Amino acid sequence: MTFILGGDTALTVATLARIAREHQPVAFSPAALLRIKTGFSFLYQRITAGDRIYGVTTGLGAGVDTAVLSGADGQADIARLPDIQQRIPLARAVGVGPLAENAQVRAMMLARLAGIAEGYSGISLPSAQALLNLLNLGVHPQVPLLGSIGEADLAPLAHIGSALAGDGLAEYRGQVTDIRTLARTLGFTLPALTGKDGLALVSSNAASVGLAALLLADIAQLINVQAGAIALSFEAFRANTSPLSPWASRIRRLPGGAECASHLLALLDGGALSRPGGARLLQDPLSFRCSASVLASVYQAFNLARRSTELELNSADDNPALIAEAELVLPNANFDATHLALAFEALGLALARQASCAAERMMKLMSEGASGLPRFLTPHPGQTGFATLQKTISALTSDIVHQANPLSAITIPVADRVEDYASQAMAAVGKTARLAGSLRYLVAIELMVAAQAIDLRPDTKGQLGQGGAAIYGRVRARVAGLDQDRATARDIENLAQAITTPGWLTAGERLLDIGQESFHS
Repeated sequence: MTFILGGDTALTVATLARIAREHQPVAFSPAALLRIKTGFSFLYQRITAGDRIYGVTTGLGAGVDTAVLSGADGQADIARLPDIQQRIPLARAVGVGPLAENAQVRAMMLARLAGIAEGYSGISLPSAQALLNLLNLGVHPQVPLLGSIGEADLAPLAHIGSALAGDGLAEYRGQVTDIRTLARTLGFTLPALTGKDGLALVSSNAASVGLAALLLADIAQLINVQAGAIALSFEAFRANTSPLSPWASRIRRLPGGAECASHLLALLDGGALSRPGGARLLQDPLSFRCSASVLASVYQAFNLARRSTELELNSADDNPALIAEAELVLPNANFDATHLALAFEALGLALARQASCAAERMMKLMSEGASGLPRFLTPHPGQTGFATLQKTISALTSDIVHQANPLSAITIPVADRVEDYASQAMAAVGKTARLAGSLRYLVAIELMVAAQAIDLRPDTKGQLGQGGAAIYGRVRARVAGLDQDRATARDIENLAQAITTPGWLTAGERLLDIGQESFHS
């Protein structure tokens, strides 16, 4: 099915991830096409009327005080627009570092197209359609990921814009080719940038927003899997479920607390822990007791990040905005993504708290004094068991906590100190992605450790709740229990890959379902 941009259906995190990863085709709605045409026509009306328009009749950044279209007669020399707009992305293609993956480039292009569909960019229809064609054809300009400071992702978007200007390399079906050669081979037409096209292609936070949406789809999966890992650790420890009682949520209305506690109880339902006398202790270590409340904080932080991202996916961040219905060319600061950066900072901090609890739960399961199980979960005294795995757990937790540290609120001013503040949104999203990479391994290890502990507690293995039993079965289908000492790196990698697949989760294991809610909720 073709997803229609600028129609009645909002673009969500789940939809963007599906289009970016599964190459679902996209089209502009008739209303979006009309808005784009109207905005472009309005732009030329204002140029011919003699308006000063940032980035069109003036220079950019510190060059805003420089007129660039004035002819000898003092009128706007419109014939110069194509040259000026062609140079805008070329001059800003200054990115460095690792290249974005194809899905990431597609996410950036889709986020920009969604903004263009709002009709306020002033872009020409041929240039908007050319960007749409790149997405639908599966042509992916090479985009270095370092260079944005978050007040419009100029550098990464300029590498996409430069492709439309006929410059640079692009990937198509595994081959990297010069964009002009690729255009001739595939038979698509590169547009002649004019009007405000060059600026419209680069002046947006679409790189940050596209990457944010793609990342949130991955993090939602991780949070759902980790909720299952928590339940499995409860089973392995024979933890007390009283902190998950509906009464606990009723007497303290923590946002998300009731939902998270209810979800964990549902996973444990039908097992020994759901019956009186199932727990070993009256009160467990806090990494177990506080599981639901910490998970609720992650739940809330995720939803804030999702709402912030979906707000941007369904908004216009162009500066200036061409608002034809109000006959207004509006300089604005809609490119400021501070709210998005702070939402991802909060999400990273919440995930780091959850990681700390997960690490402690694993340490307790490996402790004979805390769990009543053989030390380091080996059935053979004198063997290593999971002892050295504790170092990997510690290293991963340290890396997660490091990536969660907030970025400085101070950025070196640029553009002759005119641009003296920056949100660093793309950097905030980037470090959250690195955090999620380490968290994926930590979640896989908790599943592996909990399953091993269950194997060593004969009175528990046959009395798991329905959810825990299903999760345990999937773990054991991919990773054998540890009897004799062996290398477990491959086990961890196999499980870490498995938990990222959509088929890992059952419907009842989805605490977060990003396909069900939009930014309007």
